[in-house]
Amino acid sequence: MTNPATGAQGPLTGVQGAVASENPGAKEDKSKLVANKGAQFTSYDVNAFEVPSGRDELWRFTPLRRLRGLHDGSAVATAGSDIAVTAVDGVTVEKVGRDDDRLGVAGVPADRIAAQAFSSFADATVVTVAREQEIAEPIDVTVTGPGADAIAFGHLQIRLEPFAKATVVVDQVGSGTYAENIEFVVGDSAQLTVVLLQSWQQDAVHVAAHHARLGRDAVLRHFNVSLGGDLVRVSPTVHYDAPGGDAELLGLYFADAGQHLEQRLLVDHTAPKCKSNVLYKGALQGETGPGKQDAHTVWIGDVLIRAEAEDTSTFEFNRNLVLTDGARADSVPNLEIETGEILGAGHASATGRFDDEQLFYLRARGISEDAARRLIVRGFFHEIIERIPVPAVRERLDAAIEIELAVTGA
Repeated sequence: MTNPATGAQGPLTGVQGAVASENPGAKEDKSKLVANKGAQFTSYDVNAFEVPSGRDELWRFTPLRRLRGLHDGSAVATAGSDIAVTAVDGVTVEKVGRDDDRLGVAGVPADRIAAQAFSSFADATVVTVAREQEIAEPIDVTVTGPGADAIAFGHLQIRLEPFAKATVVVDQVGSGTYAENIEFVVGDSAQLTVVLLQSWQQDAVHVAAHHARLGRDAVLRHFNVSLGGDLVRVSPTVHYDAPGGDAELLGLYFADAGQHLEQRLLVDHTAPKCKSNVLYKGALQGETGPGKQDAHTVWIGDVLIRAEAEDTSTFEFNRNLVLTDGARADSVPNLEIETGEILGAGHASATGRFDDEQLFYLRARGISEDAARRLIVRGFFHEIIERIPVPAVRERLDAAIEIELAVTGA
């Protein structure tokens, strides 16, 4: 099949690719019901999507006016993407053109901004770990924003060939407006751990679509951390090509006054005997009152178990800790099951303030209220941070959380 954005053969795979290729020029029909979340319209062509509005389910939580034109086509690239990768033995780094037929194999854009990013990048960065290579040290990837008042679009693909193993740290820094697609192609029996850090300056607007495709017995550990930026929206999607895939998606976010941090996930179980586990934790704080913008976080977690995905095991959980009045956390877990032959499935969501009993317990032992609050927040995030296999990243996150807590003296 042909990629309508590049003319290359091959990238469109699976049900979603077929939908995109059969009608690449059609506008998305909002009135048409889809069988499940995995059957939503997808296309490489930005003009195949209508301009979103606040009435659209995919965008109803997102403040569209703060997207700086990414959603309606008025945002035009004024700079190129800046993606730097540290040199590591056994790892190949390439800058490729739009005609490279590897691009798009992990997934097809499912919204207008992802399609805009796919059709607008100048060149893509492809990082490949060769077959049976086990990379001991982390592969560091730095994505730098285009700068204040500038706009850029990027594309990054991380490929692990069969039986390879690697840890990748993607550090996103700087300022400006940046939209991107990131692909994770995990070959048969390969193991990829990726840590994505959105450490933007406070003026940054960042919209990203993450596409992961897992081969037979492949393992993906996907950590997403959102701390900086004015508006950050990240949409990871996981597809399984064969039995035995194992995906774990863990996330951490901390929103201050005026920040909008949004996470929208889809785990699409398309093969039998696969596993997924999703755990995201967020904290919110900020001043309220006239002229102040409240902190706002959004977490949408969709898990789909198709009829052919027998013997699936999955669970998703989102927890939010509200530290000050006025902060708002929207959390919507969704689970669609099309077969009764599963090992287990469940979802949960919880949002609340400090536990008064925990505060009382700590204060009764001579710990000040401020110190007790800090201990509770650090303990809240510890479950996520301790799973990150890179010590330098763990230390950096501990320090970042301390800085966040100092903002309001929590």
